[in-house]
Amino acid sequence: MFRRLSVSALLIATGVAAGLLLSGRVISGRATDADTVAAMPATPVTPDEPAQTPAPVARQAELPAVVGGPDFTGVAARTVQAVTNISSVQVVRRPTSPFANDPFFQYFFGGGDPGEVFGDRNRYESSLGSGVLVSPDGYVVTNNHVVGEVNAEVTVSIGDRRELRATIVGVDTWTDLALLKVEAANLPVVPWGDSSRLKVAEWVMAVGNPFSLNQTVTLGVVSALGRAGVGISTYEDFIQTDAAINPGNSGGALINNHGELVGINTAIFSQSGGYQGIGFAVPSNLVRHVVDDLKQYGEVRRGSIGFVEVSPLTTRLAEELKAPGTDGVVITQMSRQSVAYRAGLRPGDIVRSVNGQEVVNTSQFVRFVADSPIGSTARIEILRDGAQTLVRVEVEQQQQRPVRRGR
Repeated sequence: MFRRLSVSALLIATGVAAGLLLSGRVISGRATDADTVAAMPATPVTPDEPAQTPAPVARQAELPAVVGGPDFTGVAARTVQAVTNISSVQVVRRPTSPFANDPFFQYFFGGGDPGEVFGDRNRYESSLGSGVLVSPDGYVVTNNHVVGEVNAEVTVSIGDRRELRATIVGVDTWTDLALLKVEAANLPVVPWGDSSRLKVAEWVMAVGNPFSLNQTVTLGVVSALGRAGVGISTYEDFIQTDAAINPGNSGGALINNHGELVGINTAIFSQSGGYQGIGFAVPSNLVRHVVDDLKQYGEVRRGSIGFVEVSPLTTRLAEELKAPGTDGVVITQMSRQSVAYRAGLRPGDIVRSVNGQEVVNTSQFVRFVADSPIGSTARIEILRDGAQTLVRVEVEQQQQRPVRRGR
C-alpha cells in the first residue's frame, strides 16, 4: 500500500512540474540578456500579493574604440601646410671627352684639363626635397644637400600650390643645413620647439615629400638623442627616430605632440635606400642657432683652436699612452701654427674634457670646441704620460679649414 502511494505521489509531482513548464512559470537561469527576458511572459500577480517591479537587466557597456597610438590629427592639420616641396636645378660643366678619367690620357696630355682639348658641355642636375617655413615672411629651412650649389636655381612649392622662386640666404656644410627666402607674406609656419626637452620614446611626427608625394605624414618615436659618429656631417648631434623617412623627406619637419618643430629630418640609415626604421634629424635648438647666424652674418660663426685632428682612444692606444682607461680622445695630428699648439697641446695628449664637459667621442670634441664663444678661453683637460693637466687655449673664429675627426 505504501509503495502504491509513493508511485502516485511521484506521478502527481511530475505532472505539476510539466504543467509549470508549459505555462511559462519557470525561467531557465541561462537566459540573462535583456531581449530574452523581455520575451518571456510575465508572472501573474494575485490580489493578495503586492506588485513587484522587476529589476532592470543592465546592458553591456559600450567600449570606446581602441586607438593604436596617439592622436596627431590636430597637429597635422595645423602644420602640414608649412612644410614645402623644394626643387633645385644646377648647371654642372662636364668634359665631353670619353677619356676624361683615363690615366693614359692624363699621362699623354700631362694631366691637363680634358675640357681644354675636347671642350666642355653643360649638364643640368636636379634634386628634390622638403623644407619648413619658420617665419610668415618667407624664411625656409632645408638641408644643404637638397639645395646643392649656392648658384643653383631653387623653387619652393608651398601648401596652396604656389611655386615661388627662392633666394639662398646661406648654407652650413657642418650641419648640412640651408636657409632660403621666398617673397611672400602671411605664410603658415611651424612654431619652434625646445629640442632639449625631448625624451627617448616620446612620440613625434615627420612631415615631408618622400618620392615627391607631397605633405606625407609618418609617426614614430624618438629612438635616441645626441647621436654622433654617424659620418653624415662634421657637426653631429642628431635625434634618432623610427618615424618613416625616405628619399625626398630631407629637409622636412620633425614635430612633437604640441605641434612644435623639434628637428629637421636630414638622413636615413639604410642598406636598400629606403625606410629601415632609423632616421636622423638635426635638433631644433641647433637649427635656430644656424638660422640666426645665417640671417645676421651669412655664415655660421664657430669657435676654433686651429687645425687639430683627434681619434678614438682604443685599448691598445690607452696602454701605450699610460691611460687608466679608454675615456676621452687622443690628438693624432695638429698644426704648429695653431693656437692649440702654442698653448701647449701636443700629439699624443688624451683630451678628457672641454670647458668641464666630458669628451666621450670625436664628434663631441668638435662640438664643444665649435660651441665655445669666440674670444673666450677654452679649458681643456688632458692626460699626458699618465698625469692630468689643464691647458687653457684662446678660442678663435673658425676659418675655412675645419677641425677634423679621425676615422
